[in-house]
Amino acid sequence: MPKTVLVAGATGLVGYACLKHFAAQPGCEVIALSRRKPDSTFGGRWYPLDLADAAACQALAPQFAGVTHLVYAALYERPGLVAGWREDEQIALNEAMLKNLFEPLERAASGLRHVALLQGTKAYGAHVRRIQVPARENRSEMHEQPNFYWNQERFIRARQEGKAWRWSILRPVLIVGDSVGSAMNVIPALGVYAAFMKRAGKTALDYPGGAGRVAQAVDADLLARAIAWSGESDKAANEIFNVTNGDVFVWPNVWPAIADALGMAPGAAVPLALDKEIRPRESEWAEIRAAHGLASGTLKEFVGLSFEYADYQMGYGRTEPGPPALVSTIKLMQAGFTEVMDTEAMFRKAFAEMQAKKLLPPR
Repeated sequence: MPKTVLVAGATGLVGYACLKHFAAQPGCEVIALSRRKPDSTFGGRWYPLDLADAAACQALAPQFAGVTHLVYAALYERPGLVAGWREDEQIALNEAMLKNLFEPLERAASGLRHVALLQGTKAYGAHVRRIQVPARENRSEMHEQPNFYWNQERFIRARQEGKAWRWSILRPVLIVGDSVGSAMNVIPALGVYAAFMKRAGKTALDYPGGAGRVAQAVDADLLARAIAWSGESDKAANEIFNVTNGDVFVWPNVWPAIADALGMAPGAAVPLALDKEIRPRESEWAEIRAAHGLASGTLKEFVGLSFEYADYQMGYGRTEPGPPALVSTIKLMQAGFTEVMDTEAMFRKAFAEMQAKKLLPPR
């Protein structure tokens, strides 16, 4: 059957991976939406759109007439990233963005078949307290912690009642991949940090985080394939799934692979707040960019809010191991999606992609 996938948030980690994946599928047309133009549309159609602008979403609706699948990967994050996760403004705007797009889309796209929505481990309260291990899809905290996830989920559930289209919600863990200016991508943050250490004459890359905790990650391209699967599988209809690479990691233990991918030896544990110490150094980054002919733009344009996110993920300032934040992927595997990836290989792949695109200095 003809397939047209609408990707909202096409410059983000998930949206960009989905744009790349679906555009490579035979017989699949892709429409990409984002405020900034992706560095490549991979042959898809791109429209500039601010989802906070309801009138702009309505005006663009005629272009959505043939859409069969929506991948909603758009996200609004505030400066002061972690604190913003519980703020009313962030919750309200993320809810409004989905409504602004979906209401005119549903009216225009009579052949709509599937909606994929993204959540994450904040569904289990991982950002505020110790979670049950492993976290399972039936253990979310919908009535405990304010979160835009619940607003969006309630909206989609209500709209779907009595309709032919179906939804799936995917809950990835730490997502790693190729994106520029994202709020939550550790790859540009760590790549820039390594470039500054090299500039200072260091050959070993010190670990800037705190005491490690057992965690999980997911490759953005693997997640895109899981999203594609959810749009076609009857077993994914109106279901929620955790998504991971399939293994676990601890930051200090994976650090040698990260250092090697960046052309350095692993160094000592030297805590450093990347958001405080590296983010303000725009003039030095400009010199690094010029020296290597990089196309990555300013730190604000390239790294976005991800210095803060890297500090949070690596536990800067933590002197004792944090509680494990592990989710179960049994439900996903039993439903039929069984792809896995080695997390060290994922980190190497992501850095190599950015090096090849001259976004980071060569290894």
